[in-house]
Amino acid sequence: MKSSNSRPSRVGRNPFVHEPKFTLTEKIKIGLMSVTVFPVRLLLVSFFMLLAWPFAFTASLGRAEFSIEPQSWWRRFIDLCLRVIMRAMWFCGGFHWIKVKGERAPSSEAPILTVAPHSSYFDAIPVTMTMCSIVTKLESRSIPVWGTLISYIRPVFVFRSDQDSRRKTVEEIKRRARSGGEWPQIMIFPEGTCTNRSGLILFKAGAFIPGLPVQPVVLRYPNKLDTVTWTWQGPGAFKILWLTLCQPHNPMEIEYLPIYTPSSEEKENPALFANNVRQLMAKALELPLTDLSFDDREISLSKGPLCIYDYSSLLELNLLVCRLGLRTGTTDKVLEEQARRARKLQGDRLGLEDFAQFLNLPVTDTLAQVHSLFDQDEDGQMDIRHYLIALSTVLRPSKSMETLKLAFKMYESEESGDVQEEELTTILEIMLGVKEVELSGVLLALGGPDTGKITYDEFHHFIEQHPRSVLENLNFKNHPRNSCVGRPPKSYNGHNHNKDD
Repeated sequence: MKSSNSRPSRVGRNPFVHEPKFTLTEKIKIGLMSVTVFPVRLLLVSFFMLLAWPFAFTASLGRAEFSIEPQSWWRRFIDLCLRVIMRAMWFCGGFHWIKVKGERAPSSEAPILTVAPHSSYFDAIPVTMTMCSIVTKLESRSIPVWGTLISYIRPVFVFRSDQDSRRKTVEEIKRRARSGGEWPQIMIFPEGTCTNRSGLILFKAGAFIPGLPVQPVVLRYPNKLDTVTWTWQGPGAFKILWLTLCQPHNPMEIEYLPIYTPSSEEKENPALFANNVRQLMAKALELPLTDLSFDDREISLSKGPLCIYDYSSLLELNLLVCRLGLRTGTTDKVLEEQARRARKLQGDRLGLEDFAQFLNLPVTDTLAQVHSLFDQDEDGQMDIRHYLIALSTVLRPSKSMETLKLAFKMYESEESGDVQEEELTTILEIMLGVKEVELSGVLLALGGPDTGKITYDEFHHFIEQHPRSVLENLNFKNHPRNSCVGRPPKSYNGHNHNKDD
């Protein structure tokens, strides 16, 4: 599988991983704070959150969901009380002084605030300081106490069970943004998920589709020991809370950048608008741009003895697959059926039109890009088996053994059930994202006669016996590994616990 270079590769440190390291002195400090300051802070934070609930509940009574009413004096008073209470809560949590740079623009001038990087639930601090609306999943409304506080700021709820949710969410953002300042400003975290602040990942286009001026807002946590980052691989929510409340002081900076007014071209192209704002914010933060998105997180965090080694080309395929709408429509059952059809072709190569017919899709530029990724000889032909192996890898990045089994079914001999060494080499090159694999180390470790063939059961048994050394036995020639790919897990059957944003 080759790269078309349509998507530049800028992936340094994995933005979805946070593994804090503590010195002995820091561990002793945390231990002392855990039995002294932590219980008091936790009690005070809980008290102020509970104190805020009746205010938020009262102010939410009788409000229409899709229309805005004039603020009465008592609602303004409750709003002020809530701001004071929430600021007291953060103060008790160690966020004593929050440095604010720049000036927040009024809603009539910038109806949308784009905030980045998004790295923690402590990013709610600027929300509670401004009482801006946010975009959040509908399930947040049912969280005890916190759900009432979220409902008070009139969020745009995302109905994840609704297939048309994305369009409805964008339409609601556009409706509010174009209200001329009647609705509260919408504070959007365009990355769409939490990262470790090592760089800015790709922005989602939702905040930029209305084509209206936005005000970028950058967040910084200039603490020596990072205890606030809460992302896909690392400490859980309560551990983050415990570690943060055990710090004497948690500094935070909020900087409002100048309003960004889109050009005519950017209004017509939300992706360009989003990328230009991302570049501006990255420059202000002095952070690199990382060409990963929320949809790429599972690929970059792949686990297992055959975890992805270099995911640059697979990320490109994933982007194209998303554009074709194949991520949601390709189930395990569909993959199995396509694999059976591919086996019947016995390695026959397909042109673009045959490839489109195989997938029951029209010929488009995006489909042509996918086809070109597997056109190794640049003769307009591809092996459909290569595509299905890569597709299975990007759809099930942490289930590499299922992909391997699928590949063996397409290649194995009907008589003996084995595959040629060259065929297994091709399979592994696609699954691992590398250009050249040397199997001599694996075949040597297997023992037995050197027939140049191997069955799935033999290879599977080898992986079970050597779960941590499989990649060490595969010699990748002249292929540096992505620095953000995690190590193989300690146990073959281990699972990584991920969480939704």
